[in-house]
This record gives sequence, C-alpha cells and structure tokens, in this order.
Amino acid sequence: MISAPSTALSSFRSKPHEAPFAGPPWYAAAAWLAVAIVAQATLVHALAIRNAVPSFVLVVVVWYAIRVDARRAAVYGLIAGLCEDALSAGTGAAWMIATCSSAVVASMLSRGFFSDSIPLVSAVTVLATLLRALIFWTAMALGGYPAGLGAMHLREALLEALLNGAIVIVAMLAVRRFEASRR
Repeated sequence: MISAPSTALSSFRSKPHEAPFAGPPWYAAAAWLAVAIVAQATLVHALAIRNAVPSFVLVVVVWYAIRVDARRAAVYGLIAGLCEDALSAGTGAAWMIATCSSAVVASMLSRGFFSDSIPLVSAVTVLATLLRALIFWTAMALGGYPAGLGAMHLREALLEALLNGAIVIVAMLAVRRFEASRR
C-alpha cells in the first residue's frame, strides 16, 4: 500500500515548476517589432554614421528578451531575424541565426538584474549587437561571402553597438519621462 505522503510527493515532483509569464503582452511586442522592421527597411538607413546603421530591430528584440525567458526570447528573435532575412537580399538565414542567438544570450544575461536599469540594459544591448554581428558575418562567410573585409565590418559593428546603446538609453529615458508625466 502506498502512503498518502508518498503519493503527494510523487505528484509534486512530476510537475515542473514554471514561473508565470511577466513579459510584455504579445500584441505590444508584435506591434513594436512591426514598427521596428518597417522603420529599419525604410527610414533608419538615413541615420548611418560611417556606414554603420543602428538596428531598431535588435533594440526591440533585446527589449523583449530581457523581460522574458530564453525560450520566448528565442522565438521572438527567430521571427525578427526571419523578417530581416525576408527583406534582405542574399543573406540566407544569417539574420535569423544571429538575431535568435543574440536574443537568447540577452535573455540569459538579464536573469540577474531588473530590466529597468539603464546602464545594464545598454551594456546588454551593446554586447548583443557585437555578438549578432559576429554570428552574422560568420554565417555569411560560411555561405561564401568574400573574406578580407573583417576590419571594416568590425568598425561598423563597434559603431552600431554604440548607436544601439545610445538608442536604448534615449528610449528608456523617454519612457520614464512619459510614465512620470502620466502620474
């Protein structure tokens, strides 16, 4: 005969613990991603500094990834990268791989801090930008992209990382100001 405590303990162990979802609602995340993709495809190239273009798509992906678990971040990054690959000629799946990987790393890095810390979020954005560029150009090289342009792409990745970090700082300060004015 099985005792009551034994049955209770075995049923408790069979259910994995899952934290409740605390991220942004799906419709808000989808809307921000759609706006970022349209802006990236149409307007953002005008903001280029020495051929380095900020990535609104990556900023939105990091914004989402630091608020959710790695699985949700991976799906969001995968969708964002797929959209970027669909709008880019000749990249294959490079954006999808790079953006998904950056989202997962950003999500894992953010487990130890609050998502409203401006210095930490901007640092994660800078790291995600550099990681994304590394993975993107590695995937492109594996696909036959010509070698020899590494220094140029490194310079552009460093400038893009600074631009993305600045965008996150400005966006977070604007959101804080907006929320303070609503109170």
